[in-house]
This record gives sequence, C-alpha cells and structure tokens, in this order.
Amino acid sequence: MESSNFIESIINEELESGKVSEVITRFPPEPNGYLHVGHSKSLCINFGIKEKYNGKCNLRFDDTNPTKEDVEYVESIKEDIKWLGFSWDQELYASDYFPKMFEHAVELIKKGLAFVCDMTAEEISATRGTLTQPGTESPWRNRSIEENLQLFYDMRDGKFADGTKVLRAKIDMASPNINMRDPVIYRVLRAHHHRTGDTWCIYPMYDFAHPISDAIEGITHSICTLEFEDHRPLYDWVKINCGYVPGPRQIEFARLNLTRTIMSKRYLKKLVEEGVVDGWNDPRMPTLSGMRERGYPADAIKDFCSRIGVAKANSEVDAALLEHCVRENLNQNATRVMVVKDPLKVVIDNYDGKEDCQIPNNPTKEDAGVHTCTFSKEIYIEKSDFAEVPPPKFFRLKPGGMVRLKGAYIVEYLSHGVEDGETVVHVKMIEDSKEGGANAGIKVKGTIHWVDAKDCVPCEVDEFDYLLDDLNDGRDFSLRLVKDSKTVYPNAKAESFMKGAPKYSSYQFMRNGYYVVSGKSTEEKPVYYQIVGLKDSYKK
Repeated sequence: MESSNFIESIINEELESGKVSEVITRFPPEPNGYLHVGHSKSLCINFGIKEKYNGKCNLRFDDTNPTKEDVEYVESIKEDIKWLGFSWDQELYASDYFPKMFEHAVELIKKGLAFVCDMTAEEISATRGTLTQPGTESPWRNRSIEENLQLFYDMRDGKFADGTKVLRAKIDMASPNINMRDPVIYRVLRAHHHRTGDTWCIYPMYDFAHPISDAIEGITHSICTLEFEDHRPLYDWVKINCGYVPGPRQIEFARLNLTRTIMSKRYLKKLVEEGVVDGWNDPRMPTLSGMRERGYPADAIKDFCSRIGVAKANSEVDAALLEHCVRENLNQNATRVMVVKDPLKVVIDNYDGKEDCQIPNNPTKEDAGVHTCTFSKEIYIEKSDFAEVPPPKFFRLKPGGMVRLKGAYIVEYLSHGVEDGETVVHVKMIEDSKEGGANAGIKVKGTIHWVDAKDCVPCEVDEFDYLLDDLNDGRDFSLRLVKDSKTVYPNAKAESFMKGAPKYSSYQFMRNGYYVVSGKSTEEKPVYYQIVGLKDSYKK
C-alpha cells in the first residue's frame, strides 16, 4: 500500500515482512482537560491509520493521576472525537490495568530490577545528574528483595505518608539518557480516583503504565509526539522486563504548534479558572469544543491536519492556514445572508412600497437557489457605510454620492440628521435601477448590504481576536494575552430569512465574514459568533 508519510512507510514494511498482520493503534488522552487543536493531529494520524489499513484504534484514557482528572473531561473528550467523525473500537482506561501493573512491579522487585526509595522528589531530582555528569545512586538502591517487597506491600496498604516513599526501576545511574537513571515507577498518593475510588493509595507513573497498557491491548504501533522520543528506551525496558516481547513499537512524530495559539492544557485551564475566557468551550479557545462552538467545520480541521502532514521535526504552523481551510469549506457550504452589525437607519423618501428582493444562497453552487428578503421605505445599513466627511476613495454612501443596495436599488444621498435621538440618513431611490431595470446600468462604485427596518431580526453578533498577540518573543503567555479579544454588537439586525435559524448552522454575512448561530441563542434574541473573516491572510 502506498504510504503518505514516514509512519505509514514503517507500517507498510512491517506488514510486507509479516512482522505484523493487523494494525492496532490507540489514542491515549489524559482526562485532565479538554482536547485542543493540537490533539486533532494525533487523532487524525491514529484513526486515519485505522481507516487506511482496515485496522483498529482504541480510545484509552491515561487516568493515572487522579488529582487532576475528572469525569467531565472524559465525556468532553468522547464528544470531541465523535464530532470529528471518528469511532473507536474499545473504550479503555489505564486504571483497568492497575492490578496487573502492581503484579509487574512486584515481578521487577523479585528480579532485582526495582527498589523502594525513601528520597523525596527534590532529592531524587538533585541526584539525577546532568547530560555530562552521571547521577548518584540512592542510598536505598541495594535493599534486599525481601525488604523491597515488604515495603512495596506496605506502600500499597497505606502505611506511609504521601511523598515519603517511591518505587524506582533499577537501571543505570550513569546512562547517557537521564530517563534511564533509576526512574520512579510508583508513588504514594492518597487521592480519590474517578473510577477506582479509594481502592488504591499508590499509582503508577506514566512511563511505567503506558507501555504495559499498550502491550496488554495488543497495540502494534504506539504513536506519540516527539517529546517522548527520549522516553522510548524506558518504554522498551518496561516492555521487555515485564515479558511483552516483541510487543508494541513506539513511533514519534512532531507535535502541532500554531502561531498565536496556546497549546498547553495547563495554561488553558488557567485561563478558565481565572475567568479570562467563559469556559473550555469559549469560541476564542483552541479547544475542539471551543472550535465547535465557534462554528469550525470538523471536515475543515481534518483537511488542515492533512495539509500540514506528518513530520519528524518540530515546527510552527501559521494559524492562518487553519483559517484558510475553514474559509474554503464555508465558502462552498455557507448560505449568504445580510446582517447589519452596527445599524444606521436610512429612509427612502420617494418610496412607499414594499417588495421582495432575491438574494442568491451561494454563488459557488449552481443549484443553491435564492431566498427573498423584504424591501421597504426604511432600512438599516452599517454605520461604517456612511461618512459625513468621507476619507479618500470612500465609495459608500456620502453627501453627493450614490450607492447600490445589494439585490435592490441604487439610492442617492439627500440629507441626514438626528431624529428622535438617533441619526437618520435620507436618500432617494433611482427608479428602475434594480437588476433588469432600465437604469440598472448606472455606474456606481459601491454596493452595500442592508436589512429592512420593519422586517428584520434583532440579534447580537460576537467577534473574536486571537488570545495571544503576534509577538512570539519568548514572553510568558500571560504577558502576551490580548486584552480586548472579544467585540460584541448587541443591537445588530439580521434579515428576516434568519428567523428561527437552527443552532450551529453557518452563514456568510455578506461583506463581513462567516458566522454561526451560537448555542446560547434564544428565539427572542439570536446570537451569532464570527467563525472567520472574509479576508484570507494565509500566504501559501
């Protein structure tokens, strides 16, 4: 089978050689936060391999750290994966294997490959050594097997306080790989687990739990991000010494980094807890739930992951590429409508009628059809589309000027002033200037959108900026936060076609961008979130 990246080349070689007969991958999130766009790359790789090779992919929660994990995160992760269109073969948890992991730890002690250490985390770190200097052996490294077994059982039985004892693998304190210098594989931790309750007061470390979980499930290819490359020797050491040979193969790929985007669950959680954003699904958040709330199509995210490819070296991707993929998708699928964000009333003095104007639903599709909107004497236009003292090259409504109303007539400025506390512009309509009319060919340089003042939908429009500024100069994320990353237009007006639009349906607001009907919309007051603007800043 043809490969499209180096991971698939490895899989093809192993299938052809007979080393593996079925491809089984897994997606192993820790349920300590919501998935973000960076996880979408791993999702697309692991589930994409399943689909390409007619294999399997498990969803396994790495729930070995109960102090940070919650059922809320478990459910959100499952919802996000389904939204992207992926389905897992088995839903599993590392905690399913706690009894087996404990047995393997006992086996390592009996083999003389693990020992109970009384050093604190700080002391262990201080004796780890450096890249050029070997570490210092623990004074408890040569405890007898019998003593280590008894102490480990006592750890399990809750006889020691948190942080007073750990179980360490006995490998090599002079190893050039610091991860192999007698790493901790179990620690005492009294914390209520969301699945096992208070059954355990000791928990395995990730580097011990992960290879065992992979091996038990029969995973053939354990695909992870590049920061785990230095952990691969430990992954293999655990696998071999716990009896899983040949067992899974770990393969690392470059993680996804996006400009102006926070890709750390720790920082994202901080934004939520400090109220900088309105929860994990705030439309400004790079979480998958935030992107879903903002109206990003799932197919656009998968298209983005396909375009950036799978590499062996870390790099940073321009966030504009993701927006480009979203924009391309919506351009093909979104219905065009007229919405005025910041309304200015316009009165057409020489018109007292009422008629329907036809608006094409989507010019990119021949069969998309049209919808109608009402046109009458009073309409709303954007305040920015009128200038009493216009700047150079201002081709919208201005004193002495004319402008075309999208799908309707050309109007000419007459006057403006304050009426009943609001600014009102008076214009006259050019007869027969509607499309197909005798005066439709009159040359005007500007065409603007509008809505009928008597037949429109009062609504709110929310627009968003990036959470981070574009100065990637090494400062902490908290110093790069954009203070005004959300703009609200509370008095917007939408054409009547938008009345009753279903939540999470997407539209192109003419001349403004792409928007989605927010999940917080009500029948009385719809709320629209900006998905992405019309202007494409991505440079290929």
